[in-house]
Order: sequence, then structure tokens, then C-alpha cells
Amino acid sequence: MTTTDSGLDALDTVNGLLVSLDGGVLSVTIDRPESLNSLTAPVLTGVAEALERAAGDPRVKVVRLGGSGRGFSSGAGIGADDAGSSEAGGDPVDTLYMANRAIKAIVDMPRPVVAVVQGPAAGVGVSLALACDLVLASEKAFFMLAFTKIGLMPDGGASALVAAAVGRTRAMRMALLAERIKAEEALDWGLVSAVYPADTFAADVDAVIAGLLAGPSRAYANSKKAINAATLTELDNALQRETEGQISLLSGTDFREGIKAFQQHRKPTFTDT
Repeated sequence: MTTTDSGLDALDTVNGLLVSLDGGVLSVTIDRPESLNSLTAPVLTGVAEALERAAGDPRVKVVRLGGSGRGFSSGAGIGADDAGSSEAGGDPVDTLYMANRAIKAIVDMPRPVVAVVQGPAAGVGVSLALACDLVLASEKAFFMLAFTKIGLMPDGGASALVAAAVGRTRAMRMALLAERIKAEEALDWGLVSAVYPADTFAADVDAVIAGLLAGPSRAYANSKKAINAATLTELDNALQRETEGQISLLSGTDFREGIKAFQQHRKPTFTDT
């Protein structure tokens, strides 16, 4: 990545995250395809820092946020390879705080941020996608708030971001039933901006980004600020409520049972403790 004095050149290299700037497009790619791009505290910190520094870089016209391989992101890492590992940051609370920081950095970024969702987006991966200004999905994509399956609640601003996109009734359905919402249904609901055929997806995304590059950056910035102010008035409060609620749930036995059941590929037995 070639930079001048913007601060992007000072970004630390993060294992599992690729950041590059080319022709006005800042590409931020979660690069953990072996776990469907599960999110760790270091990766989320890297996303946040890239967006925060890009906000002051006049060469950045568009941000492209995506994932490597066949998925966007499976959410916070809870697999056997993630749990308790030093790479995962050790403490799920650290991941929670870094997710909140990344969400805010995306929303506050004055340039358009485009989520490129070619496959699964789950958990806080949904929050990352919906924090973006445009969500472009392949026909193979799906969205899932899977938190309750492991005894947790939606976080990363999902309680505000999802409800702002699809309304209370559908947000409750996603949060409580933890169903997969396929791309076409997500489009019908208003969860995504557009759905494209899988075989033309990359070219279709490039066309949208090219259009944004040719557009008026100041008008985009003012449009983002106005629309977010009108529709995401509860985002900060949502992040605070989610953080308080999630920290409580993370210390409960239901979460430990949910993780164990996930890793053992069985249905959890919750005790409400």
C-alpha cells in the first residue's frame, strides 16, 4: 500500500486482516477463510483503526469491506481454534468492545463504505455489514443473528442497525429465532441494497464502486451524516445497552453451555443461569 502522511502507512500489520489503498478505494478484507472470517479482537481493532485513519485521508474516496473466501464473516470466533487463544484476544469482552469501535468507525466514516457479502454473514458480522452504507450481496449470501443459539444477545449495534433496516417485527424474528435470511428475502426486507448473480458478483461490485468513485464526495459525506442522524439516533444507546447485557450473559452458565454445545455439534441445554 502506497501512502503519504495520512497515517494509513503507520497501520500495524494484523494477522487475519488485509488493508490496501488503490485508486481511491480502501479495501479492508477480513482474511480468515478457514473459519469463514471469524472475528477476533485484533482483527476488529485493525478494521477500526483503518477506518478511523482513512476518515482523514482525502485520497480515500470509497471503502470496500469484505471477507476472503466464500463468506463475509461468521461473527466473533467461538470455534475450538478461537476459544481462549491469544489471537482471539483471550477475553470475549475485548472482542465486544473492539466490535463497537469498528461499528462506530464505519458509521462515522465520511466516505461511502460498501459491504461486499458473497456468502454467510452471521453474528456481529451482520452488524459490520449493516453499519456500511451499501450492502451488496451475492445470491449465495445469507444473514443470521445466531447469538441466542449460544445464550447471548445481539451486539455490535445490531439491535439498532437491524431494526433501522427492517423494522421491529423482523428484527425480533432475526434475534429470537436465529434463522438464516437468504439474500433474496434480505433484499425484500430492506436488509441489503442489492443482490447479484454469483457468477457476475465481482464485476457488479466493481461497477457500483466505480460509480461511487466518480461521484461527489462532499455530497456523499453530507448525505451519510443526514441519513444516519435521522435513522440511527439510538445507535450509541444501543451499543451501551448491548454491552451491559452481553457482559452479564458472558458470565453465565448458558453461554458456557452454548459454546460447549456448538463445539460438540449438539443442541444446548439452557438453564437460564
